[in-house]
Amino acid sequence: LKLEIQPADPGSYVPRFASDLGLSDEAERRARSLLETAKSEGLHSGKSPVGLAAAAVYAASLLVNEKVTQSDVSDVANISEVTIRNRYHELLEAEDGVALN
Repeated sequence: LKLEIQPADPGSYVPRFASDLGLSDEAERRARSLLETAKSEGLHSGKSPVGLAAAAVYAASLLVNEKVTQSDVSDVANISEVTIRNRYHELLEAEDGVALN
């Protein structure tokens, strides 16, 4: 049949994660923006779309001062906090000029 299956888009997970965490539309938009940057930098290649989406939602929540914990995001996304942390750092490296502390 030679059907080509496209990998899941990380952006498709963002609305559910943001909603389950009670985040604003602004946080959701910011998460999508982070994912677009990651995609343009080739960061998504070989990475779990769920992990990237979870990290983007986590980073976006911090950027818009709607702090959620890595544990909260881990529960919603059903992935480890370590995965979120690793993808989070990669997202920030891809996003020039973003400073979080």
